[in-house]
Amino acid sequence: MNTSLRRLAPSILAADFANLGNQVTIAAQAGADRIHIDVMDGHFVPNLSMGEPIIKSLRPVTKLPLEVHLMVTDPDLFLEEFAAAGADSFIVHYEGNKNLHRTLQKAKSLGKKIGVALNPATPASALEAILSELDLVLVMTVNPGFGNQHFLPFTLTKITQVERLLQEQNHSAEIEVDGGIDATTILLAQRAGATVFVAGTFIFQNPRGILQAMDALQKSSSVLTS
Repeated sequence: MNTSLRRLAPSILAADFANLGNQVTIAAQAGADRIHIDVMDGHFVPNLSMGEPIIKSLRPVTKLPLEVHLMVTDPDLFLEEFAAAGADSFIVHYEGNKNLHRTLQKAKSLGKKIGVALNPATPASALEAILSELDLVLVMTVNPGFGNQHFLPFTLTKITQVERLLQEQNHSAEIEVDGGIDATTILLAQRAGATVFVAGTFIFQNPRGILQAMDALQKSSSVLTS
C-alpha cells in the first residue's frame, strides 16, 4: 500500500443542500481530492436521492472531479446524461447489474473513469474477471442506501483482499471505502489497504465545522506516513 496516496472524497449526501455550493467550496479549500455524489433510485436501495440537476449545478462551483456513485438498477440509463452534466467518473455496483462489462465499456466510451462497488456481503473474488478494466474499486463499509451508519469491521478483510488481487494482477486501481468513515475508522481502513476515503456525516454534519473535520481526517490518516 502506498500511504502517500490517501485521498478524501466528501460525500454531499450529508451536506446542507440550501448551502451546497458553499460547503463544497469549503471542502475543496480544506483539501478534498474529489466530490462524491450518491445517486439512488429507490429500487436498488430503499432511498431516493440526487440526480442530473445537482451534478450540473455543482460543475461551475468546483474544479474538483465529480465522482458519481450510481446506486441504481440500470446505470446505463444515466451515464450519458450525467457525463454531459459534468461528471468525471462513475462507480457502479457489481450487484444487480444487467451486463457489467457493457456498462464499464460504455463509461469508458464517454471518456470517464469507472469503478465498481462491492456491497458488504459481496466477496472480493467477484472482481477477478473485470479488475483490469477498472480505475477504482469501492468497498462498501456499510450497506448502501443511507448516510450516518456505523462502519462494519468485517469489511476490513475485504479491503486487504482487494489490495492483494490488484497486486497479483499488477494493477494500480484505487481502493476506496464508503460508509461510517471518521477519524478512527479512516485509520483502520487505511491500514487494511484503502487509499480513498468517502466521508459524509463526519464532514458536513460535524459540530466543529467542515474545516476542522477535514483536518481531523487528514491528521488521523497521516499517522501511517509519519
